[in-house]
Amino acid sequence: MLEVLRRITQEVTGARSLEAALATMVRRIRKAMEADVCSFYLFDEEIEQLVLMETIGLRTQAVGHVALPVGEGLVGLVASREEPLNLEDAQAHPQFRYFESTGEERYSSFLGVPIIHQRRMLGVLVVQQAEKRRYGEEDEAFLVTMAAQLAGVLAHALATGNLTRPSLAGQVQFKGVAGAPGMSIGEAVVIAPPADLDSVPDLIPTDVEYEIARLKEAIGRVREELRAAAERLANRVSAQELALFEVYQQMLSEAALSQEVEKRIREGQWAPGALADVVKRHVQYLERVDDDYLRERAADVRDLGRRVLAHLQEETPQTPEVFPDSTILVGDELSVAMLGEVPREKLAGLVSVRGSSTSHVAIIARAMGIPTVLGMVDLPLPRLSGARVILDGHRGRLFVRPGEELLTHYRGLIAEEQALTEVLEHEQDLPSRTPDGHDMPLMVNTGLVVDAVAQLKRRISGVGLYRTEVPFMVTERFPGEQEQTRLYRDQLESFAPLPVVMRTLDIGGDKDLPYFPIEEANPFLGWRGIRVTLDHPEVLMVQLRAMLRASQGLDNLQVLLPMVTNVDEVDDALKLLDRAIVELGEEGVSVPRPKVGVMIEVPATLYQLDALARRADFFSVGSNDLTQYLLAVDRNNPRVAALYDACHPAVLSAMATLAREAKRLDRPISVCGELAGDPAGALLLMGMGFDALSMNAPSLPRVRAAIRRVPLQGARDLVEETLRLDSPGEVRHHLAERLGGWELTHLLPPRD
Repeated sequence: MLEVLRRITQEVTGARSLEAALATMVRRIRKAMEADVCSFYLFDEEIEQLVLMETIGLRTQAVGHVALPVGEGLVGLVASREEPLNLEDAQAHPQFRYFESTGEERYSSFLGVPIIHQRRMLGVLVVQQAEKRRYGEEDEAFLVTMAAQLAGVLAHALATGNLTRPSLAGQVQFKGVAGAPGMSIGEAVVIAPPADLDSVPDLIPTDVEYEIARLKEAIGRVREELRAAAERLANRVSAQELALFEVYQQMLSEAALSQEVEKRIREGQWAPGALADVVKRHVQYLERVDDDYLRERAADVRDLGRRVLAHLQEETPQTPEVFPDSTILVGDELSVAMLGEVPREKLAGLVSVRGSSTSHVAIIARAMGIPTVLGMVDLPLPRLSGARVILDGHRGRLFVRPGEELLTHYRGLIAEEQALTEVLEHEQDLPSRTPDGHDMPLMVNTGLVVDAVAQLKRRISGVGLYRTEVPFMVTERFPGEQEQTRLYRDQLESFAPLPVVMRTLDIGGDKDLPYFPIEEANPFLGWRGIRVTLDHPEVLMVQLRAMLRASQGLDNLQVLLPMVTNVDEVDDALKLLDRAIVELGEEGVSVPRPKVGVMIEVPATLYQLDALARRADFFSVGSNDLTQYLLAVDRNNPRVAALYDACHPAVLSAMATLAREAKRLDRPISVCGELAGDPAGALLLMGMGFDALSMNAPSLPRVRAAIRRVPLQGARDLVEETLRLDSPGEVRHHLAERLGGWELTHLLPPRD
């Protein structure tokens, strides 16, 4: 049975169209279960009805025409209950509804199971039999398993527009994780990684003969590479292993591959796309056959395809030479380096299949003020290039080929957002002071080159977080001491005499260095932050020495230790800091010992505050990681992204405890996570008693406006009310209501 399941899933996944996939699905399931009928009903959200989309056994003229609401009929009952329904005599059931056009009066037995993807009901799968019999447990288990296997395929098809709904035409919507706020309208530019057969965009060739010529040249170069490799290995491997190279050469022959790809080019596809289409089709076929030897050849075909594609892409820039004026950069996994390839004035938004709201690219995007959506697992990259799109970084949505009504709506929202920014700009040089006279210091998170230091400096109380890993990420090696000293000196001088909190290198998790990769099954619980740098004191010592050198004569450096789990790590880091001060003194560089802080982001530190306070001068709460660890949610996993919420009652309770305990211990405490940059979150944190809030520069205007309009006592009352609530949804609703009462709703991002 497992083999049957595997084959059906492979056939459905490999079908050229969704219509073909559905036809394959019902045909193969009917055969496997020896049923008379197999049908698929799609839940159309637009009309809120279940529509018969494919059947084998019922009359085909009913397809697309038979529809019933959830809860009506047996199919509707399955959908409403979201559980299987197994009946020996379907027509005897009180909810049986007869559709004359289907001809189902001939069938008695009924087994229906819902198809559900990530709590979203997509449709119902049904088998029927003429004879009266109750389907056995094995049959029911098979159909339930089949529905679970097909759920992802159908979800992807619905998202990509491969499955046309009766009520939907043209525009397609994709949902992801909101990465950086803002909205934009622009043109999708897809960046495909080199030699990735699954990420080659579809393009119409401008010169068919040129595409064919470069295909032949690429195949020729691969043939030569394989011949040379076979010669090099001739004396080191067996004749059987060498025969593989001959198999490869045969696969590359004119009849086997080149002619088929050439035919695809002449049908209107450029060489890389044609190659990818042909190779993937061969691979899908070989993976489905019964012969073990042929199944293994699928890997060979895939490997050959990648080799040829790599040569084709040598001549094909992965990024265009000229970008559209409003470029929405789209990719499987965007990197910080990719952002630098697009002129800043043309970069209107970012969309990535992988990543989350707190991945490093999202943090950089927020610092740059670029709307971003990540975790779009259902995104059909090859079909997006050149398409007009609307990007909504508040709600985590991308609309492809939007209609005029939606365009008008978003143009209005964007205009409102720009107008609000201009209004708030007028008070950005005013103090961050509540109406009852409480000063709430606002600081900025940096890591990029400071573009507007003079303007920012007047508006902030310092740098609450300087991410030192950014300079490490944009080089091809660990930067040396002199190089780091120059970078840090620029930051310290730019903001002097304001304090600059420099976090020691924080890599691991979602922040890899290209020259120092960390590959782990569970990176967020692995080797990251201070765990890495203490294991590599040669890296940490260079960084500490550079920071100290850079602070000479300025006295505004503060050092922050990330990912601390126990006091031994703090002790070890302080010993290295003291050693660096001694070493520099021996070299004639005299510097005072800077204040040292600990990041509170691992839940264990909540219970070690007394011990940490004896070692550290201040605390800085990394609310992003603290939220992740408290809620046991991998923030880079789009499947559980909805569970990641800094307004979870447990997170807010922990934050309130931290503020209270820090005051008892007489240690300054700030927040440098995304919660501080949310106007509602900032009011909560102020009411809890945090000493400073640090955020990305684009968040400053809205947070300042909220603080200037809400008394400290009002914020304290808000905290007291909020901590009594039971769920994140209740918290969000209450915050929106209270901000509405203060006439601050315009400061909140647009909501559904």
